[in-house]
Amino acid sequence: MKKEQLGVTLVEILIAMVIGLFLVGGVLQILSSSRQTYRVHEATARMQESGRMALEVISRDIRMADFWGCASDLLNVVNSLDNSGAGYIDFGAGGLDGTEGTAGAADSLVLRGGFRSGLDIQPPYGPQASANINIAPGTDLEQGDIMFISDCTNADIFQISNANPGASGTVVHNTGGATVPGNYNASDPGCPGANAHCLSKIYGADATVFRAQEIIYTIGTGSEGEPALFRNGAEYLDGVEDFQVLYGEDTDAPATAGFGVANYYVPANQVTDMNNVISVRFAVVTRSQKDNLTGGATQSYVVLGDSRSAPDLRLRQTYMSTVKIRNRQ
Repeated sequence: MKKEQLGVTLVEILIAMVIGLFLVGGVLQILSSSRQTYRVHEATARMQESGRMALEVISRDIRMADFWGCASDLLNVVNSLDNSGAGYIDFGAGGLDGTEGTAGAADSLVLRGGFRSGLDIQPPYGPQASANINIAPGTDLEQGDIMFISDCTNADIFQISNANPGASGTVVHNTGGATVPGNYNASDPGCPGANAHCLSKIYGADATVFRAQEIIYTIGTGSEGEPALFRNGAEYLDGVEDFQVLYGEDTDAPATAGFGVANYYVPANQVTDMNNVISVRFAVVTRSQKDNLTGGATQSYVVLGDSRSAPDLRLRQTYMSTVKIRNRQ
């Protein structure tokens, strides 16, 4: 005869419920920990991407600062840009400049010079009063580009005024309102006042033309309300909170041992002569967009030897590089 089956007691039910609660609590704890780990890894990946990109781009531009083709310096460079209005770039101020942020604020860095590969000048050459320079067609030059032309003896800076110069192979540098700042320099050597757009000489087959530009790096508030690295006033990389710069001055004479090596690194407001700066040491600090990622602990980090404590629970990483200015070695 089969024994009658009995139900479970209240005590057994309560015990089972307690065991179940422990199991559910453990699962929830694992899920919460996994979610937090994912948030940290995601934030770290984004910070690394921004930091590495900032190092790459800024380092590249620093290396090319003060590049004037085969002209060794700015002594024989004539700036034909119109200096009477907005948009004028004073290339005569040198290829390197910057400002020191006050009270721990971010620094700025200014880089000037020719960038990218040069283009050979094509015949016919001149006459001097002509506003046309001939190059091979099929380039990516555009109206408004600021150009630098040099034959190792002399050099001129001007702005392209005609549309579609890349496809046509004709670069025009007329005066007028087609571009900003435009071209106008009545004091160019050998230029009649009626032809104030003309260059300081007729450039021939030994001349090369480059893009010339001024690049300014700053930190500001980006489109999403987060700190960002700005390049020439345009948002370039988000999540970059700080930018600090030190300048390496070489104070040794050319014939002295140690020439070509920075004697010390100082901020912009302590540089004796920017022309003696041969390398730049900089650091960018990236931060996570989301808060509460440090597990409740205050994060400490170092920026160019300066120890800091984070004001919130966001993650932060410092990326640093020292870059030699190729054209000053």
